[in-house]
Amino acid sequence: MKELIWNDILRVREQAPLIHNITNAVVMNNTANALLAAGASPIMAHALEEIDEMVALCRATVINIGTLDRFTVESMKAAIRRANALGRPVVLDPVGAGATSFRNETLRAILAAGTPRFIRGNASEIMTLAGLSTVSKGVDSTESSLNSLDAARTLSKRIGCVVCVSGETDLVVEGDRVVYLHNGSLLMPKVTGLGCTASAILGAFAAVEENALQAAVSATAFMGVCGEIAAGKAQGPGTLQLYLYDVMYNLSKDEFEKTLRIECDK
Repeated sequence: MKELIWNDILRVREQAPLIHNITNAVVMNNTANALLAAGASPIMAHALEEIDEMVALCRATVINIGTLDRFTVESMKAAIRRANALGRPVVLDPVGAGATSFRNETLRAILAAGTPRFIRGNASEIMTLAGLSTVSKGVDSTESSLNSLDAARTLSKRIGCVVCVSGETDLVVEGDRVVYLHNGSLLMPKVTGLGCTASAILGAFAAVEENALQAAVSATAFMGVCGEIAAGKAQGPGTLQLYLYDVMYNLSKDEFEKTLRIECDK
């Protein structure tokens, strides 16, 4: 498994896939820098008038509902329709699911327009999207990732996608298959948008790895390992963000394999 993941990391660096992001205003710069550091090429394009061409130009699309308005909602629906028609992977990040009726209506509209290959969020977002009762706290999770396992399985089977749940233990779920990743740092939630960054990184790995479960495992492992190594060098949230880009850019196979902690159910 470690060898497969490292090969995906190398593919991102070697192929530099162009990744289309319809994302939120809070994280746009951070997300673009993380994709560049990992070896991918980001483009942030939200205008409905260019969505069809942009989706066709890029190898994956990431849809993040963090800062919504009625214009970007139409672009998101158009992007998932176009990506499905072209067979391009889509990552859906349901930021703040359950916080407002507008967010929930937007998610229903996006899922009615098309099918994402991946859904990635925190435990509360995944449980809300699966239809289970949970308390929302804006974009922060009020649930442990492990408590969301049944919801992730339900959502994966219902949508027909891979579900990734971030938390103290990251979960990657495809039907009844579950992979547990035990990397990262408690300092990471102190930096805004690192979950959004993880979704963008997933788009990069989805662009180079055809097996959806493997792409999700590789992206989650890369993000967790880099976050953990960066946190070990940082003095606080500000330097964590700086070190994270450097670690993504410079990560070696030996450093990666020594740090990664992973287990598989099936």
